[in-house]
Amino acid sequence: MRRRTKMSAAVVGLATAGAVVLSSGGASGHGYTDLPISRQKLCQNGTVANCGNIQWEPQSVEGPKGFPASGPADGQLCSGNNSPFAQLDSPKTPSGGAWPTTKVTGGQSYTFRWQFTAMHATTDFKYYVTKAGWNQNHNLARSDLNTTPFLTVPYNGQRPPATLSHSGTLPSGLSGHHVILAVWTIADTANAFYACSDVTF
Repeated sequence: MRRRTKMSAAVVGLATAGAVVLSSGGASGHGYTDLPISRQKLCQNGTVANCGNIQWEPQSVEGPKGFPASGPADGQLCSGNNSPFAQLDSPKTPSGGAWPTTKVTGGQSYTFRWQFTAMHATTDFKYYVTKAGWNQNHNLARSDLNTTPFLTVPYNGQRPPATLSHSGTLPSGLSGHHVILAVWTIADTANAFYACSDVTF
């Protein structure tokens, strides 16, 4: 019986390793922010209910790179142009409430954190924030954002570890509810990963 258990464990281990190799080779799903907590993570951890498929794959918000000149269409920035994840684009949660926010302070350093399930060769990480007076009553558009990133972290084609943190200074002069759009640009594909985090300054 013990030998059979060991064999089963070995088979499960090999299957898991194979799944990791398969997932890291292509563009199938691979990273999200949890500091500040992103909408997809709020869906995945059950804080926000009825999110649909994104609850099972918060790492899969992948879309065309090149933001803001190209990339996802306006109104689909938080879902990365993925219609199965359209719940992320809405200004309200699926139950009609406000997205939970993380409290932040403008002008101070903040540590951003990504979780990865596949560590792709990376061009950079960029962070954008909504402007003062932005329209909170529609899906996020470029016109709502300062399209100059307030933080850019070059990564020079390296692959990140499973968890990556980096710090930067948050913009000053903002108050109330805002959205931070984080973009992880992949070096060797045509895609990037997108994460929207609701914050209160």
